[in-house]
Amino acid sequence: MKFAREFIANALIGGALVVLPLYLAVLLLLKGMQAVAGLVRPIAELLPQWLPAENILALLLVLIVCFVVGVVVRTQAGRTIGSRLEAAVFGKIPGYGMIRGLTQRMAGEAGESVWKPALVEIEDALVPAFIIERHDDGRFTVFVPSVPTPLAGAVYILSGTRVHPLDIPFAQAVQSISKWGSGSKALVAAMKVPNAS
Repeated sequence: MKFAREFIANALIGGALVVLPLYLAVLLLLKGMQAVAGLVRPIAELLPQWLPAENILALLLVLIVCFVVGVVVRTQAGRTIGSRLEAAVFGKIPGYGMIRGLTQRMAGEAGESVWKPALVEIEDALVPAFIIERHDDGRFTVFVPSVPTPLAGAVYILSGTRVHPLDIPFAQAVQSISKWGSGSKALVAAMKVPNAS
């Protein structure tokens, strides 16, 4: 019974983490189109009646704005403004940092050593995990995900001798967790020598 409850909860959380961002993106796109509809209406009236010109032009305008913002945030000034905005606004949203970190790792933007795949010793077993941070005394904070949903799980602080970093891409570790451990043979093969405590 407990297994069924955990499976249902993990499936719901995993599904929500996929569906909600898509839903919000579509909702924001539609709201943006409504906001600029008045701007494109004079041009749309010049085009044939059978063509849904207002909607098409509104969508194009929103996509152009998104493109321009995307180009701007790639500049040094844009990155500075983006990081300040992120710290001041988005950083205060619970879970934002975790989801952002996971998204960056899935996209291959390694950056820091956070979310580094590892196998950790819990009781007498090796458990797939992600290194969140290394402490000055050699211990690690690790996130042990639930199977098959890598975004839910538990946080442990373990000695360095119980944490075995893996020399594999983040996406490969997530794929193994999402497939109920299938592919764990490659995780064990990539295990590094234990750290000193």
